[in-house]
Amino acid sequence: MTDLNQAPATSPNHGSTNASSHASAPATKRALFAEHAYLPDGWRRNVLLQWDATGTLTHVSPDSETAPEGVARAAGPVLPGMPNLHSHAFQRAMAGLTEYRANATDNFWSWRDLMYRFAAKITPQGLAAVAQWLYIEMLKAGYTSVCEFHYVHHTPDGSRYGNSAELAERVVDAAQASGIGMTMLPVLYQYSGFGAREPRADQQRFINTPESLLDLLGTLRSARPEGPALRYGVAPHSLRAVSEQSLRALLDGLDTDLPGAPVHIHIAEQTAEVDACLETEGARPVQWLLERFHVDSRWCLVHATHVDEHETRALARSGAVAGLCLTTEANLGDGIFPAHTYLDQQGRFGIGSDSHIGVDWRAELRLLEYGQRLSRRQRNVLAAEDAPFVADRLFAAALDGGAHATGRAVNGLAAGQRADWLVLDAAHASIAEHASQAWLSGVVFCEHGETPIRDVYTGGEKVVDNRRHRDEERAYAQYRVALAELLK
Repeated sequence: MTDLNQAPATSPNHGSTNASSHASAPATKRALFAEHAYLPDGWRRNVLLQWDATGTLTHVSPDSETAPEGVARAAGPVLPGMPNLHSHAFQRAMAGLTEYRANATDNFWSWRDLMYRFAAKITPQGLAAVAQWLYIEMLKAGYTSVCEFHYVHHTPDGSRYGNSAELAERVVDAAQASGIGMTMLPVLYQYSGFGAREPRADQQRFINTPESLLDLLGTLRSARPEGPALRYGVAPHSLRAVSEQSLRALLDGLDTDLPGAPVHIHIAEQTAEVDACLETEGARPVQWLLERFHVDSRWCLVHATHVDEHETRALARSGAVAGLCLTTEANLGDGIFPAHTYLDQQGRFGIGSDSHIGVDWRAELRLLEYGQRLSRRQRNVLAAEDAPFVADRLFAAALDGGAHATGRAVNGLAAGQRADWLVLDAAHASIAEHASQAWLSGVVFCEHGETPIRDVYTGGEKVVDNRRHRDEERAYAQYRVALAELLK
C-alpha cells in the first residue's frame, strides 16, 4: 500500500535523463515536451512524454536538454489526469432541482424519493445524451477516467429491454465518444432493505438477481469488449440491497469470468443505514463486510462516512479504497468522513462526483480538508510531517486510490500508465508568479475566475483544447433536448 506520508517511489523511466536515446527518431505525433510536469516524485523540469499507439506511456524523461525537433510543447505545467471513482450519470440531469424543502425532515431519504421519480423517466436516448455531456464536463474539469456505478437497467415498468445491456451500452458509448476512460460497474440491486425486503415499485428499473446481472455483464462485454480505455467490474449496490448469499454468488461469478475485477459498494453513508444493519445483522456495515468477505485492494467502499474507530483502522489495513464524494455528501447532509485518523493509518482513498451537484476534483479535495478544519477548528489538518503541503498530499493520494478503484493503469505520469494528463494555464490568477511548490495549493484551494485547466489529454489525444471540448456544442445541444424532455 502507498505510504501517504512519503513521496511515491520513482519509476525507473522517471529517472531517465538520456532523452536523446529515446528521441533520436521521435514519433513526433506521440510525444509532448513539458517545461514542468508533476511526476511521482513531484514537479520536474523539461519532461519528455512519449506514448504508443494504444495510448500507453512508453517513456517519461525529465531533465531533457531540449525539446526534440518536431515535438509539440505543452502550453503550461502538466498534471496527471484525476480518476473519478463514483458516478451515477443520469443524476446529472437533476442537479439543482432538489434544492428546496420537500418536508420537515429533508435528508438523503427524501432526496432519494425525488431521484427515483426522475430515474423512472429516463430513456435510452436521453441517458446517452446526459452521459456524454457529463463526461465532457468531467474532462474539462480534469477527470480523465470515470467509474460508472450503473443501476438503471430496465424499462420503467421493470420489464427487460430486448437487449438486457441496452442502457449500459449507451453509457459506455457516451464515454467512448467523449474520450474519457471508463470502468463500467453494472449494479446488483435486489432488495429494498435489510432482511431481504421486497423491492419498492419505484425500484423496478434497478432489480436483478446475481445470475441476471452477470448475464447482463456478459452481454455487455461481448458487445463492447474491454480495451485500454474500458474496464469492467461489478457493484453490489449496498448491504441493504443484497443478501450475504447473493453477494457471494455475484463475486463467485465475477471471479469465474473476470478474476480480480473491481468491486464497488455503497456503505455506511447514512446513520439510518448503520442503525438498520445493527438491528438486523448485529454489526455495523463496514464491520459486517470486513468480517465476512475478503476485502482487499480490488474493493472500493463508497462513502464509508459513518465508521467507528475500529472500522476506520480495519478499513485502512484492508487496502481497499474509501470512495469519498465530498460535494454530494455535503449536498445530502451525509456527514464527515474521519479522514485525519484514516490517513494517519495509511488508508487509501479516491474521490468521485457521485450525483454531480458539482463536477470538479479540486472542490472534492478542498471540501475534504475544509470538513476536517471545521470539525477540528484547525488549519492544514491533512498535512503530514513529511508532506506539509495539503494539496500535494491529497492529490497524490486521490490519484493513487482512484487508479486502484478503476482497475486501470491510470496512476500518474510513468511508463506503462495511460497517457492521461491535463495542462494548466500558467498565467491563471491562482498560480501566476507562484513557485512550483505552491501550484497545487493554488489549483485546489483558490477559487478565482475560470478553471486553471487549459488542455486535457486522454490516451495521448487532446480532447480539450483551450478549455473547449472537441464535441462540446453538439453534445450540449443534445443534452438540452434530453433535459427538456425529462422536465416535461
